[in-house]
Amino acid sequence: MAMLEKLPQRSFSTHTPWYPAPRTFTGPLLRDVLAAAGVSGTQLRLVALNDFKVGMPVSDTKKFDVIVARLLDGQPMAVREKGPLFVIYPYDRSAELQSELYFGRSAWQLRTIEVQ
Repeated sequence: MAMLEKLPQRSFSTHTPWYPAPRTFTGPLLRDVLAAAGVSGTQLRLVALNDFKVGMPVSDTKKFDVIVARLLDGQPMAVREKGPLFVIYPYDRSAELQSELYFGRSAWQLRTIEVQ
C-alpha cells in the first residue's frame, strides 16, 4: 500500500454497475504500477481476496486510464466496500467502456496482479 501511495494519484467520478450513483475513485494508474514494479507482459490476471480471477490485456492499461483505486469518495475502502483495492476503468469517459466486457475486467478486493 505504501508503494501505491507514493505513485502519482488520479481521481475520477464514474457510474458503475455496483453503486446506484457516481462515485469518485482515487489511486495510481495501473500502467504506472506495472512500470514501478518493472514488469512487462501482454496479459494480466487480477486476483481478489476471495480468489476470484479475471484477465485483462495489458493494452487496456495503455488505451484507458485504468486505476488501482485505494480511495472511494476520498476515504480508504474497507473490504465490505470492495476494498482495500479496486481496479476500475473510467466508464463515463467512453461509450466503449460502458459494456459488460469492461465491467467484467474490473476487480475489487484486489489481492494480487499476475503478469503473463
